[in-house]
Amino acid sequence: MRVYGVVGWKNAGKTGLMERLVTEITGRGFSVSTVKHAHHSFDVDHPGKDSHRHRVAGAREVLLASRNRFALMHELHGEDEPTLDALLAKLAPVDLVLVEGYKRDGHAKVEAHRAETGNALIAPQDPTIKAIASDTPMTSDRPVFDLNDTGTIADFILSEVGL
Repeated sequence: MRVYGVVGWKNAGKTGLMERLVTEITGRGFSVSTVKHAHHSFDVDHPGKDSHRHRVAGAREVLLASRNRFALMHELHGEDEPTLDALLAKLAPVDLVLVEGYKRDGHAKVEAHRAETGNALIAPQDPTIKAIASDTPMTSDRPVFDLNDTGTIADFILSEVGL
């Protein structure tokens, strides 16, 4: 499975870039799945709903399905957070998996950067970052793209993964 990441500090534009890349790359006829790392607790379920009641009752997994989609919720119950590789193994085959976050993992990545955040680049200390997408011109030993030039960033990623 081809995997490429989007990383950056908070408010760097990662999610917006991911959204635009999914639209751009699927628009070119490729199938894309995404993995998003959350640093906080999250819930796709809601108190009072049947599936939530199943989880609260102690179900290890709850699969919620309809004619439009299904969601599998797996409670960790104190287990370690699954690795990116373990999560990727759960996905159905696609042309490309775009990963938001997981900046310490070894897959290739593009770094999203916004000057207004005042954060330093991650790239100088991370050889897995192959390019930078920024809202400000800069000099780097890696390609630098305009953060909003989704087509060019998609071209780069697709070339990198051989699509």
